Amino acid sequence: MLETTEERAGMPAVSAEKGRTAGNAVETRRRRAGRPSAAVLDKAGITTAALELISRKGYDGLTMAALAKLLDVAPSALYNHVAAKRDVLLLVEDHLTSLVDVSAFGSAPWEDAVRTWAWSYRNVFAEHTPLIPVIAVLPVTDAPQTLAMYETVSKGFLDAGFPEERIVSAIVALESFIFGSAYDVTAPGDIFEPGSMADANPYFTAAVRSSAGQPGSTGEERGKPADTAFSLGLEALITGLGSLRNQAG
Repeated sequence: MLETTEERAGMPAVSAEKGRTAGNAVETRRRRAGRPSAAVLDKAGITTAALELISRKGYDGLTMAALAKLLDVAPSALYNHVAAKRDVLLLVEDHLTSLVDVSAFGSAPWEDAVRTWAWSYRNVFAEHTPLIPVIAVLPVTDAPQTLAMYETVSKGFLDAGFPEERIVSAIVALESFIFGSAYDVTAPGDIFEPGSMADANPYFTAAVRSSAGQPGSTGEERGKPADTAFSLGLEALITGLGSLRNQAG
């Protein structure tokens, strides 16, 4: 799915004086043509452009060359801010994480805060499932919004009585479920329909057909299998993790 990192093109050796002269001439031509200089390019602008490109062409269409073209800069200008496509994906991931609602931590009971956070988290990344495999291997270093989310959630868990050494494991357990459920949102509605094999698998077939139309969680779209499954699994996790918290108390 992801392309390999584009390398910078090599530049011919020139004297310092000729380099300054040539560079000034190129920069003047670029500015006259309306091309922004590298000085006005920043990570926020790169993130916005990357999201626009993704919305138009999907994650496969996000390349350094396409991003530079959309920003109307030379590809080399991008490399003053990001070393590779992986860094662009980190910017996108960090932006999306900033959209996850953590406001209930500190203002609502722990169970309600986890529900709000988990539903929001799933819904944000259900729109960006190609990023999920990337998130799984990207360190959170240099991702301030992601770190801010984890900081808020960690404090919420600690204040609720979780032993400090179990907090990260609890978050990872929830995230594993959330990311898997984000994929489930995009699955076809008949993914479990056995078709011509229904008679040979009567118990599963009956379970699949009886589950159709089950209500979703209050406040969410109702009747969608993905929502019903997410609500069921999330409540089980909240109950299980809540017992751990109670033991800590």
